[in-house]
Amino acid sequence: MKTVKDVDFKDKKALIRVDFNVPLNEDLEVTDTTRIEAAKPTIIHILEEGGSCILVSHLGRPKQREDKFSLRHIVNSATEIFGVTVTFVQDCIGPAAEEAAANLRPGEILLLENVRYYQEETDGDRDFAEKLSKLADYYVNDAFGTAHRAHASTTVVADFFGDRKCFGLLLASEIENVKKVLSDGKSPVTAIIGGAKVSSKITVIENILDTIDHLIIGGGMAFTFIKAQGGNIGGSLVEEDKQEVALEILDLAKKKNVHVHLPVDVIAADSFSEYANTTTEPADNIPEGWLGLDAGPRTNEQFAEVVAKSNTILCNGPVGVFEIEKFSHGTIALGNAIASATENGTFSLVGGGDSVAAVKQFGLTNKVSYVSTGGGAMLEMLEGKTLPGIKAILD
Repeated sequence: MKTVKDVDFKDKKALIRVDFNVPLNEDLEVTDTTRIEAAKPTIIHILEEGGSCILVSHLGRPKQREDKFSLRHIVNSATEIFGVTVTFVQDCIGPAAEEAAANLRPGEILLLENVRYYQEETDGDRDFAEKLSKLADYYVNDAFGTAHRAHASTTVVADFFGDRKCFGLLLASEIENVKKVLSDGKSPVTAIIGGAKVSSKITVIENILDTIDHLIIGGGMAFTFIKAQGGNIGGSLVEEDKQEVALEILDLAKKKNVHVHLPVDVIAADSFSEYANTTTEPADNIPEGWLGLDAGPRTNEQFAEVVAKSNTILCNGPVGVFEIEKFSHGTIALGNAIASATENGTFSLVGGGDSVAAVKQFGLTNKVSYVSTGGGAMLEMLEGKTLPGIKAILD
């Protein structure tokens, strides 16, 4: 896998696809700089090698050229994080962008305007991609969060660089860490799959069954499995049309000697609210009108025991509605169990939007082995798909 460490960037310009799709507040200030910080190692490496960086990214899903989606709003944050002045140009192709790129000197950073201001970006337009390619000598993809999109700046642009293309350090790290679970995982390997819906995780579960020893199923999706087995789940979330699929997954897991762990008890509530009345109930015998919103104490103990015995852990999805404090204890308990196992030498990979939000919220980011920056991209890799952004560099 060719990375920026295999290229001589002296006096060269690198067009780097980064993922600066960061949240902004009402004053259009960056509220979470994680993705900008994640791109720093690649950018600083190229600058220290005597090169210059031209950064291309999207922000949100603009329909027109709405100012709230302009990347100029992140210039101050980027400058502060990189320790180098970031120059901004109000376009990503055309005369202004070309002039700014031509004037770029070694050690400097240029940030292009939001690439999604052009419909051609998401269309994967070749002419648009070629215009982007003319700005630089090398192409570097460091945006795992968009690697599953066959867009102009993530995939098509690579065609115009021949062998002058490579992976950034972040994207290379993402690929290697997912590989550690999918193909190099030290047994016992445990996958924790949570979240609301079975339907969004079916392919993931089917693909990873060959590589795991334990499957913990939590969150709202667990109730589809419990009901499919004849349990009473009260008013809990269920996908009625996926019960047959749930039984097929359980059967397939059994054939592959994968131990499946479902909640045995839950924190049930009489409404989906922070003010709800709560009670602890068996997961398969929840009273009518009550809904399971978090893992119960016995479930937390059992899940923690499985985690403690694991040498490799993949965590994708929370086991409760952690955004509401009274239903966050299961997710916190599981997070602490993963952190404890990691401290004892277990490799732990956390990925997927809600999981990442949970580890951040509960201060566990530095207590697991790796936190993935790409939600949809990581899911597609776990499904066994080859991501267009990765394939474009390898071709």
